[in-house]
Amino acid sequence: MPGVPESHTGWTFITNHARVLATIAEDPTVRIRDIAARCRLTERAVQRIIADLEQDGYLSHTREGRANTYRIAPDKVLRHPAEAGLSVASLLTLLVQDETDRGREQGEGVVKTVYQGSARTVEV
Repeated sequence: MPGVPESHTGWTFITNHARVLATIAEDPTVRIRDIAARCRLTERAVQRIIADLEQDGYLSHTREGRANTYRIAPDKVLRHPAEAGLSVASLLTLLVQDETDRGREQGEGVVKTVYQGSARTVEV
């Protein structure tokens, strides 16, 4: 999968749950195997995270043949009291924008992605 970062040890600012959610926001049909590679997690860890997100209503999926299509609940508020009132869409806007900026810094083609609810608007 292109753009997979080198492995990292130690603490990070973004949780694995946020990484998985951002990866799904970029591609709602992404495979668990690809999420695991992108987030540097095991497939089993990704399955547990997806189950957590689905159980709490942040994510749902539909089965299409052998593949899943995920749907994020953009208006759902973040869980921690310190982020009271902030929505999933707000978080994803920051994370997806970060990916766009990172691509620009690496000289890739510029594609601006804006997360708007369950749909994504892409400007080239």
